[in-house]
Amino acid sequence: MNTLAALLNVFVMVLQIVIWIVIAQVITSWLVAFNVINTQNDFVRTLLRGLDRLTEPMLRPIRRLLPDLGGIDLSPMVLILLLILLQQLVPALVYDVAL
Repeated sequence: MNTLAALLNVFVMVLQIVIWIVIAQVITSWLVAFNVINTQNDFVRTLLRGLDRLTEPMLRPIRRLLPDLGGIDLSPMVLILLLILLQQLVPALVYDVAL
């Protein structure tokens, strides 16, 4: 049972890290959109490219399902809500089945 709890803790921790990566991607995209940071800087460009490569595979299917709202992208919020749902639901289901 301790192994199962440890694996579930790792699963929840990984989901929490993914949530923080999505939040970082959203904040950096806002900073670029409002010209607070400059994409001519190599570090900023590398950071944006890395965050985009990490989050785009998760956001792309959500963007296909959501209607076009112009300049407003709600897909990160939907992804974060889905990840929180997984964080809560999966351990509860596993503990119910295990017990």
